[in-house]
Amino acid sequence: MTKPKVLISDKMDPNAARIFEEMGCDVDVITGENPEQQIARIGEYDGLAIRSSTKVTKEMLAAAKNLKVIGRAGIGVDNVDIPAASAQGVVVMNTPFGNSITTAEHAIALMFALARQLPEANAQTQQGLWPKNGFMGVEVTGKTLGLIGAGNIGSIVASRALGLRMKVVAFDPFLTPERAVEMGVEKADLETLLAKADFITLHTPLTDQTRNILSAENLAKTKKGVRIINCARGGLVDEAALKAGLDSGHIAGAALDVFQTEPAKDSPLFGTPNFICTPHLGASTTEAQVNVALQVAEQMADYLVNGGVTNALNMPSLSAEEAPKLKPYMKLAEVLGSMVGQLTVDSVPRISIHVEGAAAELNQKPITAAVLAGFLRVQSATVNMVNAPFLAKERGLEVREVKTEREGDYHTLIRVSVKTEAGERSVAGTLFNNVEPRLVEMFGIKVEAELDGSMLYIVNEDAPGFIGRIGTLLGENAINIGTFNLGRRAAGGEAVLLLSVDGDLSAGLLEQARALPGVKTVKALTF
Repeated sequence: MTKPKVLISDKMDPNAARIFEEMGCDVDVITGENPEQQIARIGEYDGLAIRSSTKVTKEMLAAAKNLKVIGRAGIGVDNVDIPAASAQGVVVMNTPFGNSITTAEHAIALMFALARQLPEANAQTQQGLWPKNGFMGVEVTGKTLGLIGAGNIGSIVASRALGLRMKVVAFDPFLTPERAVEMGVEKADLETLLAKADFITLHTPLTDQTRNILSAENLAKTKKGVRIINCARGGLVDEAALKAGLDSGHIAGAALDVFQTEPAKDSPLFGTPNFICTPHLGASTTEAQVNVALQVAEQMADYLVNGGVTNALNMPSLSAEEAPKLKPYMKLAEVLGSMVGQLTVDSVPRISIHVEGAAAELNQKPITAAVLAGFLRVQSATVNMVNAPFLAKERGLEVREVKTEREGDYHTLIRVSVKTEAGERSVAGTLFNNVEPRLVEMFGIKVEAELDGSMLYIVNEDAPGFIGRIGTLLGENAINIGTFNLGRRAAGGEAVLLLSVDGDLSAGLLEQARALPGVKTVKALTF
């Protein structure tokens, strides 16, 4: 079996390459190349490990014919075109926890630097001025810290602030009241936070909703004498408004580790009194750089070798422990989706995935992705579990997920239903011996069939002699029958026939089958 091949294109801890090799990957470390060189090289690799220097553009992805996963050693993925990667079926991972402590500590360090004016005091002291009476700081004890973003890094900052005997007020739409109590913080809306906070620190990603969250308007709502720290992302703070607030004295101090434009070689904030800045050092500690390099290698190798998905930004997470358990369910889901896709000729505005019994106890997102991959692969051979949800959304396909924990006739069941012009149509399947996918119902008719290889699907009137006629037709065309599966609504009513066959079913044979008495539908299926 050929080993997955990985390219490390940015400088990172050398132990990352060792981990790739130990986990069964071949790895090349080639750094410092320009985009044209990287594009020329990328086609031979299954995985790409990067930091911030490599720019993964549409052009690079178009050349990356074998690429399956991109791993960013760090949190930010601004240098990866995620929509283009998703459309091409490439998993994009980051390491959101490897530098969390380091970034949180940097925010606390900047808060202390602002509170005691340490950079200015240091500079003047080293000039021989001894400005003992020139600086009057403030204590952080008893002050209110306003936390914008209470995720992983924000929660670490909160715990450190509480240890300093500060009060913490947090604004985060995803923060539940229960989690706020667990963290020991007060959950508040943004206006309340702005009015209460003596220090404000930001720990949120840059999105359309958070861009300029500290706008001129919101900065005007802050308490006079507020101090602001941003170690998250440039663009969260209106830098012109921040300077105006510092110049007017309404803002007592500000510390930025990130800027709207980086590298920040020039900024109107430079030289402003009570302003401190660092060159995006939030993750710059020895420990953090080792951690993120090792984590990205472990995550990528786990995906390429075992199928585990961790910290993916465009695919449901799937641990190495979950993967073996989910694998037969995902196979069942994919063939059911494929069957519906192959048998549906009308446009489909909605698809529903209903899991029941044992399947309801599992992570449903990979099952849904597998159904969509099977369903959409009829339209494009390049569809996989990564890009299927993206393509479904792009096509305006509504996806519904339903979960029923109780068991019905089967210990586990997956049902895939589509809304068509002819009405709702569904197929359902289960697992025999917990591993073998088996169709048990299609379009309301009970039928038991394995879905594998080349199959002939026929809907006909239930009448004597039909089975003999279809068997004779196949024999005359030298088509050998593998399995034979029948189902019907009622005696003499509509019946379904599913045959697995050896060899291809020609268009001529299908026309002959359609000409048989009582036949309503004939279709060749491939699984």
